[in-house]
Amino acid sequence: MGKPGRPMVELVLSDGEREELLRLTRRARVNRNLAFRARIILGCAEGTSSAVAKTLRTTNQTVGKWRKRFVQRRLDGLFDEPRVGAPRTISDDEVEAVIVKTLETKPKGRTHWSTRSMAANVGMSHTTIGRVWRTFGLKPHIARSFKISDDPQLVAKVHDVVGLYMNPPERAVVLSFDEKSQIQALERAQPILPMDIGQPERRTHNYLRHGTLDLFAALNVATGKVLAAYKQQHRAQDFVAFLDEIDRSVEADLTIHVVLDNLSAHKAPPVKRWLLRHPRFVLHFTPTYASWLNLVERFFGLLTGHALQRGSHTSVPQLRQAIVEYVEAHNDGGKPFKWTKTADQILEKMRRFGLRAQAAHRS
Repeated sequence: MGKPGRPMVELVLSDGEREELLRLTRRARVNRNLAFRARIILGCAEGTSSAVAKTLRTTNQTVGKWRKRFVQRRLDGLFDEPRVGAPRTISDDEVEAVIVKTLETKPKGRTHWSTRSMAANVGMSHTTIGRVWRTFGLKPHIARSFKISDDPQLVAKVHDVVGLYMNPPERAVVLSFDEKSQIQALERAQPILPMDIGQPERRTHNYLRHGTLDLFAALNVATGKVLAAYKQQHRAQDFVAFLDEIDRSVEADLTIHVVLDNLSAHKAPPVKRWLLRHPRFVLHFTPTYASWLNLVERFFGLLTGHALQRGSHTSVPQLRQAIVEYVEAHNDGGKPFKWTKTADQILEKMRRFGLRAQAAHRS
């Protein structure tokens, strides 16, 4: 008669554990190993290990391993433990040297480092340099432009405009207005090849010009809807004509607050005379070099990316029709843009950026 086996610790599942194990079994397409282990535990809770091994077509040792880990650590025992991996071949000092060299030096005769030029300089592989740069968010190949506003009324204007976005006055409509000027009707030199299986859309890099169009747009901050007009120029009289359109489209008992930039046409004598005749209009100017504060610019960005950038237009009327269709689709299904940053947060970020720019200039 053989020796009796060691008694096994009873496996009892709580309702919460059973529910979580069932959820894991349904993730077989995401993590097959984890779903398989969950089935083992569910089977062990209902029968013997040998029966579970036979049902799931695995070995008794595999069933015993995961049963034991579950008994000891419950659900956490089913997850893979982090692996140590191969020992590091690059020290912290070497990583620091790469970061310092990236930030504080430039290769001879070049404006910025590449992974290969840095690798040749420090004696590492270019893949290692790439990993170091990604880890610390370094991107020497990217350069972006900036312009700090020198408007003497910067603080007051930021508080004024952001206050309208976040706390609009009662019985009033807040509109963000701007012109998108000189939109070109560009026709690709050859027909665009549509996307196909395994192939992206393809188009020629050169094009034919067929004239330009100016788009006037007023974005209702509360609803997200856009009132648009199409002009050949953006003169003061064109702006006044658009203000007339706004006046007709808004209920007569509402005050109209318009956020706009400092274009000279917006402050011309015809505009000032028109405003005297329409006292319910209040203009709020964004700071100089701060068009990013004008919410309608977000709409223009979407218009460019969704309807213009990849289009091919053989005439100005065709270009206009494409814009009209986009504006209609935006008004039918669009949502208002939500402004989240307060004026104080914006000004503090500008202050920190200005200090960095000043320090970089002195160094």
